[in-house]
Amino acid sequence: MASPRALHLVCLVVCIMVMTASTTKAAISCNQVINTLTPCISYVVGSGALTDNCCNGIRGLNSAARTTPDRQSVCTCLKNTASQFSYNSRNVALAAGLPGKCGVKLPYKIDPSTDCKSVK
Repeated sequence: MASPRALHLVCLVVCIMVMTASTTKAAISCNQVINTLTPCISYVVGSGALTDNCCNGIRGLNSAARTTPDRQSVCTCLKNTASQFSYNSRNVALAAGLPGKCGVKLPYKIDPSTDCKSVK
């Protein structure tokens, strides 16, 4: 089974993917984010192939996070989870490539140093 560290990195990727402008109360919980991205763990840790379930989860989370609070909540969840584990440049690169491989276009760079408060 993949490490929780990889899950956190995947969550960070998704967090950054779901950024768009709008303002209301966040409706996406951290548990939802983690459960949605679980199929991506083996890919991000380099022990498995990219699956349809992973890409479907990324697309679904991207579609669900329509408000600024939702996107910031997803980002914060992922960063808090990722900060509990170590990761390497290969994991970061695999995670950063997930949106493109899943057909999700992002106008920003996926990076562990992302400031979630700046997510719009």
